[in-house]
Amino acid sequence: MKIIAKKEVINKAGTPTDNCHSSTVLPLENGEILASWFGGTKEGKDDVRIYVSKRKDGVWSTPVKISVDEETPHWNPVLFRLNDGRIALYFKYGKSINIVWKTYVAYSVDNGDTWSEPAELVEGDTSGGRGPVKNKPIYLADGTLLAPASHEPTKESWVAFCDLSQDNGKTWEMSPYISTGEGEEFIPLIQPTLWQDDKGDVHMLLRSAKEKIFKSDSTDGGRTWCKAYDTGLLNPNSGIDLVRDGESIYLVYNPTKVNWGDRTPLLLAVSNDNGNTWQDILTLEEAEVGREDKVEYSYPAITVHDGKLHITYTYNRVSIVYWEVEVK
Repeated sequence: MKIIAKKEVINKAGTPTDNCHSSTVLPLENGEILASWFGGTKEGKDDVRIYVSKRKDGVWSTPVKISVDEETPHWNPVLFRLNDGRIALYFKYGKSINIVWKTYVAYSVDNGDTWSEPAELVEGDTSGGRGPVKNKPIYLADGTLLAPASHEPTKESWVAFCDLSQDNGKTWEMSPYISTGEGEEFIPLIQPTLWQDDKGDVHMLLRSAKEKIFKSDSTDGGRTWCKAYDTGLLNPNSGIDLVRDGESIYLVYNPTKVNWGDRTPLLLAVSNDNGNTWQDILTLEEAEVGREDKVEYSYPAITVHDGKLHITYTYNRVSIVYWEVEVK
């Protein structure tokens, strides 16, 4: 296996905000690349907004701010190209992560140069947010748009589900929440990431509060899901993301196990057996675990275009980093 990789910093520390987190990335057909994240004084503060930057001719543009208003925190943007050619920018909006969260979406028809006014994805929703949360949707073979979703009423009661759309994101139908076993220990699970295999079955990996990545499977196109189970992959209660490219599935994650612990190292792994086993193939970032000045390389996003992987993530909450990776 040969890996060709290059790394760039999208926004230097303090540009345009002191704090930033939760990025998303979308390569375009013309070779340009979009990235988005939230930024402000600190996560959850009223001045936190969504920012979008475009890489053109090797240079990242000055980030553009997108917001519903100037009084409420914004969270967790997700970029995605719809089948009709529009680019959707989903994000969460609300004073806190619990039940008051709502999902908004803005659209671009000019490769991210301009954006529509953000509007509620599901008008009047009071569930805690619909549609994608952190990670991108996928189109299934039958054309269904499947969004990985979750709710966080409290830190002790995280629950994950999928939102399904048959009309390219105009309307959505919730799946049941992913179960961790009736009468068994409840395991908080959020922020799924999805793939569909050659048989048509759909799979998700999930962030958990139990120091491991969990998995659930669906045989009916994401409408129902099996009991979530432990994959053995370590997870310090931090975001993950994956993408399928042919017979390979690529995962970016922090393989440490202390709940709410250090989010380092950040690794790229590959599976060639439909997610049953994984091999770490590239260290994106690494620092000594437990060091006094705590580091964070977290909340990765990954997608693939023309045989190249595109990865972004949080660097110490002050910058967003981008990697282009080719695996041969």
